[in-house]
Amino acid sequence: MTWKVLAATTALAAALLTSQASTETKFVTLGTQGGPITSPHRGQPSNLLVVNGVNTLVDVGDGTAERLSKIRIPTARVDNILISHLHFDHMAGLQGILGLRFQTNSPKPVQVYGPPGTKELVDGLLASMKPSMEAGYGVPGQKSYTAEELVVAHDIKGGDSFELGDVKVKVSHNTHYSFEPGSDEHGKYQSLSFRFETPDKIIAFTGDTGPSTDVEELSKGADMLIAEMIDVDFTVEQIKMIDPKMPEDRLNGIKIHLAAHHLTPADLGAMAASTGVKELVVTHLIPGAAMTEEHFRKYGETIAGKYSGKVTFASDMDEF
Repeated sequence: MTWKVLAATTALAAALLTSQASTETKFVTLGTQGGPITSPHRGQPSNLLVVNGVNTLVDVGDGTAERLSKIRIPTARVDNILISHLHFDHMAGLQGILGLRFQTNSPKPVQVYGPPGTKELVDGLLASMKPSMEAGYGVPGQKSYTAEELVVAHDIKGGDSFELGDVKVKVSHNTHYSFEPGSDEHGKYQSLSFRFETPDKIIAFTGDTGPSTDVEELSKGADMLIAEMIDVDFTVEQIKMIDPKMPEDRLNGIKIHLAAHHLTPADLGAMAASTGVKELVVTHLIPGAAMTEEHFRKYGETIAGKYSGKVTFASDMDEF
């Protein structure tokens, strides 16, 4: 078992990803730090799934377009975008992708899939882009894109399934939110996990979630589990350093959210063991860049207490 942090292999990733003839499934962790705190060392959450030349972004945190440039994937070659939930660290880069696709005359609309509210989000972004899109490059009489030519948005929910080229996507409602089942909020605000069934591999992606039997069921038998992880105590320490005067009641509320709505190393070990996945890739690290090799060693030992498979703590630009 290994739990070392992999070094970024940008040159190799670029060479592999620019070959559109390959039938191999590739999953690239573009940004691996959970938000909302930013870091110069790890990007906000974003990933790229490549299957038979079809490029699908899985979450689009701030800076996703720049991350794609590191592996020589222009925004015009993004075919689909999946958003796990509408927290800003997972979707703040969407407008950048849309705007750059507009400016580079991308040949077809990008398909955006996300939880309820995604269509509303995209409509709002398009409204904010209208002045720039109408002005274009300032040349009188030039043709501009319509909204439908630029992007098509799809609201999806737990229990849905659909296909993206050669990939079958299955969707599960997870526990990143704790709205009461049956309530209006429970249906209206969802955080989603995904299962990607490709011709040569099955990948489960937790997104942001707490312990969840639904996510475990979604992940069973997968070749790889791409999962988030938090160190609650360490994160609270970092929050106190940033805001030492934070009221105690607010800090307690944050602690409850962190513990209930995310996966600790112990949670992650239990989930990986119960699903029978062959490999665990840990990303969306919180507090992320503040974690040291010693931290990762301890996290790995905790996970290994319950899960005997291969474990990798991902870095930005790692390819699996």
